[in-house]
Amino acid sequence: MGLSSFIKSQFVLHLLIGYIFLVSGLIVNLLQLCTLPLWPINRSLYRHVNCRLAYSHWSQLVLLLEWWSGTSCTIYTDPQTYEHFGKEHAIVVLNHNFEIDFLCGWTVCERFGVLGSSKVLAKKQLSYVPLIGWSWYFLEIVFCKRSWAEDSVTVARDLQRLRDYPENFWLLLHCEGTRFTPEKHAISMEVAERKGLPKLKHHLLPRTRGFALCVQNLRGTVPAIYDCTLNFRGHTKPSLLGVVYGRTYKADMCVRRIPMEDIPEDEKECGDWLNKLYKEKDDLQEDYEQSGKFPGQMFQPPRRPWVPLNWAFWASLLLSPLFHFAAGVATSGSALAIAGLIAVVIAASVGVRQLISVTEIDKGSSYGINQSKKGS
Repeated sequence: MGLSSFIKSQFVLHLLIGYIFLVSGLIVNLLQLCTLPLWPINRSLYRHVNCRLAYSHWSQLVLLLEWWSGTSCTIYTDPQTYEHFGKEHAIVVLNHNFEIDFLCGWTVCERFGVLGSSKVLAKKQLSYVPLIGWSWYFLEIVFCKRSWAEDSVTVARDLQRLRDYPENFWLLLHCEGTRFTPEKHAISMEVAERKGLPKLKHHLLPRTRGFALCVQNLRGTVPAIYDCTLNFRGHTKPSLLGVVYGRTYKADMCVRRIPMEDIPEDEKECGDWLNKLYKEKDDLQEDYEQSGKFPGQMFQPPRRPWVPLNWAFWASLLLSPLFHFAAGVATSGSALAIAGLIAVVIAASVGVRQLISVTEIDKGSSYGINQSKKGS
């Protein structure tokens, strides 16, 4: 183990990184709350400010992947498609096979300047979770309850609000609805056989109604769909815990730009189109498994300096009072104060581990198991 790997494996550093992320997130949430009076006065200004605030927090996760672990993401596409990145609204269709696929998506967003304005379709329960969930609420993230009777109304309403969004945004969609596992895949393929749909080897069946709803409500605002297929070199299975420990992964992403006018307007035809797209994605994954690369020209978008500069700002702001407080407790001689500090450290370590566990595949949602039999 080299010196760099040894340093990155130290738990105390993980705690400090987690501390900065947690406390800065709460500060960002408070600042976002203070921006609410802007909404009825100047909605555009409210959105610009909240994009900057969200970036200040979310980019710390990008820093973990790009700068701490040194993970890189190579994009396979054509030059014409590459020229559009960051210059237009887009619906981004991502596969959901890996524990850090969301982080790779955010990393690509950051490199093209749309991290702060990026959107997702997330479970309503997440809007009540401090830090990311609260930040999403202020940033007009689209939430769903996974009840079509309600979502067909509320999701459509929230998507319509994005029509006048002042910054280019990418709406990141995991159309499979849940992360891939062998158990969920087996159930999903039973549904595929029953419905006469193409069998997939590397994906679950996509949820077509939600995708069609997004297309219907953003048509005329979003000019294109970006079909993104992610995999990792060497057949590795990356994890967020591995990223925290500084392990380096090599990600490859195939991106195809599909003009919105090529997507059918009819809901059923749109669903058929999405199923066909996922069969193409599956073939891409199979080819990658065999050859170790995707088709297209390789691009390596450069890292931007704002990510480490932002983290340095928060570190300088938050670490000094922490060290001062810890030193005061340690020199106070008070057994109660020292015990309290130890309790806080233990609680912080548990909190960091809980945040990491959310991304672990074996602890993921049972949505695919409970719902796949109901179909799309």
